[in-house]
Amino acid sequence: MSRIGKLPIHVPAGVTVTIKDSVVTVKGPKGEMTQAVNPDINVTLEDGVIHLTRPTDDKNHRALHGLYRSLINNMVIGVSEGYKKELELVGVGYRVSNTGQLLDLSLGYTHNIYLQLPKEVKVETKTERNKNPLIILESADKQLIGQICAKIRSFRMPEPYKGKGIKFVGEEIRRKSGKSAGK
Repeated sequence: MSRIGKLPIHVPAGVTVTIKDSVVTVKGPKGEMTQAVNPDINVTLEDGVIHLTRPTDDKNHRALHGLYRSLINNMVIGVSEGYKKELELVGVGYRVSNTGQLLDLSLGYTHNIYLQLPKEVKVETKTERNKNPLIILESADKQLIGQICAKIRSFRMPEPYKGKGIKFVGEEIRRKSGKSAGK
């Protein structure tokens, strides 16, 4: 039995779940999300608890069992609590600002980088004196917010020699010593 797939999903108060024709819809205070589920995986809702079962122990069914359980659980958490990611810009002269959903990044290139964010993501930027600029992203969709964070990080990945780049707050960068340290 799948260790993840067999775990029940408890639906918190204020969240409604509807299951119709292999489509799970979750509504909550932070928004509404839908997920199509493979017809082989059986999704049931009983007394505020969602259970997923699979027909056989086939390798494909085992994989889908855990996958859909995780996706539905992420949707329930997203519409009730939401997800929040904080990115930090480390480097001299690195700046960030936002105008609505348009993110303006100054990362040491000749031109600024402009990134238009989807309306499902709430963005906030903080710039304080003697502190690294921060980008704070909030959304109900875990996959979308992770994808946007990866896109922003790809503009300036953290490098191991000086530690400059865009990193998550609290992330540890493995540092390397330079050429002179080898002697």
